[in-house]
Amino acid sequence: MANKPPFPDTTVYLSLVVPAFNEERRIQDSLQQIIDFLTKQSYSWEVLVVDDGSRDRTGKLVEECSSRDPRISLISQPHRGKGHAVKVGMLAAKGAYRFQCDADLSMPIEQVARFLPPQLEDYDVAVGSREAAGARRIGEPGHRHLMGRVFNYLVRLTGVSLKDTQCGFKCYAGPRAHGLFSLQRLNGFGFDVEVLFLARQQKLRVIEVPIDWYYRSESKVRPLRDTLGMVRDLAAIRLNQMLGRYRAG
Repeated sequence: MANKPPFPDTTVYLSLVVPAFNEERRIQDSLQQIIDFLTKQSYSWEVLVVDDGSRDRTGKLVEECSSRDPRISLISQPHRGKGHAVKVGMLAAKGAYRFQCDADLSMPIEQVARFLPPQLEDYDVAVGSREAAGARRIGEPGHRHLMGRVFNYLVRLTGVSLKDTQCGFKCYAGPRAHGLFSLQRLNGFGFDVEVLFLARQQKLRVIEVPIDWYYRSESKVRPLRDTLGMVRDLAAIRLNQMLGRYRAG
């Protein structure tokens, strides 16, 4: 059983932020798995699905789920990228803990418990890791793993010394989430590195949590195009730092 929220003015214990873009094939099933898990917990919760300008029925299907359970919310945005969708959701969330959750549930939703008390305490950012001791990667093609390792080497040049920055499952202490995401500037896949770079600059406690991760063939990652985009994002992070763009207003 989870402890009481650490922030007395917080009425929601856990917020799940789910970025979604053209997810009509799996969003209902994913939401049902999430609901089935969360309704068994003793704490209060909310799920915020941020529709990143989907061209299919993603938003309509989320609205149907929301009509059955008001703890499910839809936030509709123009298409600007996963990073922007996560930022919008994190800033709108009310939870003492705010969990970034990919719509494909490539990490079993039950493993959210690994990021919460009593299993995990005293942190600012908990990063789901496919590389930490005890983690498992199931069904991942070799070229995808190699791509990730090469990118991780480049990430370390920014000073973010984590084994896995790109996993789509992360948990933030509520006040820390607001402080980090209000400074986020990148909208693409490189936003994960940017937020973790900001956490390092703010000297926050960041820990990696080993998870089971299942490769989904429907992944929206485009190996060559997205890798080049993330490399550009790494350069943008350094430039933003040099120009003083990460200073709180």
